[in-house]
Amino acid sequence: MVKYQSQDLDAVFSALGDPTRRAILARLALGEASVGDLAAPHEMSLPAVSKHLRVLETAGLLRKEKDGRVVRCRLEAEPLRDAAAWIAEYRRFWEAQLDALAGYLEGLDEEV
Repeated sequence: MVKYQSQDLDAVFSALGDPTRRAILARLALGEASVGDLAAPHEMSLPAVSKHLRVLETAGLLRKEKDGRVVRCRLEAEPLRDAAAWIAEYRRFWEAQLDALAGYLEGLDEEV
């Protein structure tokens, strides 16, 4: 099993646990955007959106660049790849467990 930095995965999963942050990431998957553009679809203050952006940035999922007075954000996908790889390992484990259970149950059907 591959070893991942626990605090890194914790930060990524914590960041993904909020629907506003997931929506921001979905928007950034389409391309970079200003903070104002990211805030527009959400009914919250700019400081509240900035807090969400800070969580995403701390998790390594977002990079900010200042262009004059405009702060532009871009998706950083590498932490998502690490989280997906971690999940994939457990998916393989559970698929093997379910395959074994299916084999056992099929054996019971044949005995009856």
